[in-house]
Amino acid sequence: MSGWYESLAEEDFSRARTRELLSRVAGLLDPGRERLLSFEDVVAVLKPGSETYVGMKAVSVDLIVGSEGRYRDFNRHFLPRREFLRSRWVSVDMAHYQDVPLPAIRLYEIGGLYFVRDGNHRVSVARMRGQGAIDAEVTSLDAEVSLRPGMTLDELKSEVLAYEKRRFYERTRFGALTGDRSLDFTSPGRYDVIVEHILVHKYYVNQSMTDEIGFDEALFSWHENVYRPILLAIEEEGLLSRFPGRTPSDLYVFIVQHWDELKHKYGLEFPLSEAARDYGQRFGKGPGARLRDRLIRLWKKFRGLVAEEAKRRP
Repeated sequence: MSGWYESLAEEDFSRARTRELLSRVAGLLDPGRERLLSFEDVVAVLKPGSETYVGMKAVSVDLIVGSEGRYRDFNRHFLPRREFLRSRWVSVDMAHYQDVPLPAIRLYEIGGLYFVRDGNHRVSVARMRGQGAIDAEVTSLDAEVSLRPGMTLDELKSEVLAYEKRRFYERTRFGALTGDRSLDFTSPGRYDVIVEHILVHKYYVNQSMTDEIGFDEALFSWHENVYRPILLAIEEEGLLSRFPGRTPSDLYVFIVQHWDELKHKYGLEFPLSEAARDYGQRFGKGPGARLRDRLIRLWKKFRGLVAEEAKRRP
């Protein structure tokens, strides 16, 4: 009888591999959407806070969207992407046919979704069998941004950046104080850097003041006397064209760091314009590389439009 169960499980694995191949072909225009999320990548973006042990609970299989270590072995539907997974996958599937109880899987919960710590094959088999829920031992990580099933890592980054900008503008009243709504970054965590820059600027300004200025005044002073001059240098040097995909605010952060290094090397009087020019020459892309990047961006945009059109078709 066990040979019969093994034959059925072998057929199930072959069907799962066929579905994965068809899913991969269907996702050629948007391959990022077919990838299983990496727990490590998500944590690097979200930077969660405290960790809480939740314990045992039944978790909807559809809410398990990633893996701590095996995200390359399965696609986002947890279909197996590698032939070497067959032996373990088949043994798990056979256990279901034989009504053999399996231990609970272990999951991380973050932002309302779940990532596998242990039990990737069990999740894959459960998805293939249409199982609605699975018993899991859950540890929850505190995060301020909610996730949704089907979200790609790029979409997650965009969500985090939008949240960080909204929080920064609300807490500092940056827009009201400066009239500037264009402080935008391409990597999470930069708004905290800006707060640090404002506080450092506040410290140095207060060294020459009888009455200490507050944060609001320091913010406005930083914007007018530090941030805007550097943005002007970026514009005068034409640096944005040498750093495709970056924003003026990105370059501000990079140039400030580079300028600080140059001042340590050549003295405090090293000019800002020279620092901006030097940064562009050292790290900026030439015409050929910029053309290649532009073509890649156009291709990705075209691919995204085709994918959206395919979704709208009945």
